[in-house]
Amino acid sequence: MDTVTETAGLPFLHPSDPGYEEELAGFQTGFAQRPAVVVAARDAADVAGAVRYAADRGLGVRVRATGHGLPGASEGGLLVSTRRMAGVSVDPVARTVRVGAGVRWGEVVAAAEPHGLAPLNGSAPSVGVVGYTLGGGLGILAREFGYAADHVRSLDVVTPDGRPRRVTVDSEPKLYWALLGGGTQGLGVVTGLEIGLVPVTRLYGGSLAFDGREVAAAAVLRAYEAWTRTVPETLTSSFAAVPYPDLPVLPPRLRGRYVVSVRVAYTGDDGDALVAPLRELGPALDDSLREMPYAESHTIHSDPDFPHAYYGEAAVLSELDGERGAELLGRTGPDAGAMCVVQVNHLGGALAKPAPNAVPYREGRFLVRLLTMGERERARALLDPAFEVLAPHTLGRAANFAFGAGDRADGWYDPETRKRLAEVKSRYDPANLFRNG
Repeated sequence: MDTVTETAGLPFLHPSDPGYEEELAGFQTGFAQRPAVVVAARDAADVAGAVRYAADRGLGVRVRATGHGLPGASEGGLLVSTRRMAGVSVDPVARTVRVGAGVRWGEVVAAAEPHGLAPLNGSAPSVGVVGYTLGGGLGILAREFGYAADHVRSLDVVTPDGRPRRVTVDSEPKLYWALLGGGTQGLGVVTGLEIGLVPVTRLYGGSLAFDGREVAAAAVLRAYEAWTRTVPETLTSSFAAVPYPDLPVLPPRLRGRYVVSVRVAYTGDDGDALVAPLRELGPALDDSLREMPYAESHTIHSDPDFPHAYYGEAAVLSELDGERGAELLGRTGPDAGAMCVVQVNHLGGALAKPAPNAVPYREGRFLVRLLTMGERERARALLDPAFEVLAPHTLGRAANFAFGAGDRADGWYDPETRKRLAEVKSRYDPANLFRNG
């Protein structure tokens, strides 16, 4: 039950108040936000009041909805918590959904499915819609339909002047452009989105997994890279490699195994024929590829659904050759000294098409994501050298996948995009009220 108190007409929580810790609890447990004050916003009016309150007192503002993709730890200032703003409304005729800032993707999938529609959600239903979309939004059908940001019709946003606005590509094209993809800049609090839906009711999807010692992980990655050159734009896929520890809490089929897999989402009707070359790589540890209703799309990746600590980073690549792929797996595999999850997303297709937003590096061919557990410096000691292997083909970083690495300002955007974002930031937030997005 909420225990927030009213101060200056706003629902405030201070560190000594009951409910403060509960408000800040989220999916990421590895690093904490410790603001001087939390505004547990119920609606856009609360958000606007919070922004004006912070500006009057010189407090920096941060925003948080579900706490799934925190960029890092922070202290002080004012935090706007938007998790209570949770409305979902589907317009099946216009093929759109309007969501509040606290809505998660699982709710949108459930609301759209009865109408034969689907959102461009990611792999985990617990991820918040707004933060994911402002960072671009690389979903399970991304190669066919593009980034989630490409489908935003309008944004309800409170800008640093405390003014609520409805922003469209026509009404305020520069702000619209910067908000979508420019999530690291801090341009306001988005309180709601209207997003286009796509007509998808079923798909061919699932995972094909191998024991990375029995079928060499590097050989699977090399075969996967070659395979991606042959598939249609309607097929979106990723490669993953996970060295599971030998712990009793894990299922017996995973304990102590080095599992490498290819995950597939495809809206065509010849899925088995397309994945046949992968099935020929060797005996499968698991094969869940099948026809499924879109409502089961979260089972393709089966991401963890419980809060835990993790540190991660990502790089957009122009290419991934076999030699560098093998070295990457060697540095992050069973002998790395810590559990490191590798994911390689195949880009291209609709992701490469221009759109009126700031999502960068659309020319990239792959996104490589590395995730590990444990203390930050130890994690960096493992991940930074692995990313160095990829440096010759690295175009830049990906804001949606920087977990604990948000303090680094380099690499988010190409020079022209960075310049344009700085111009919008200076126009809408000259006092830098939103100091860390």
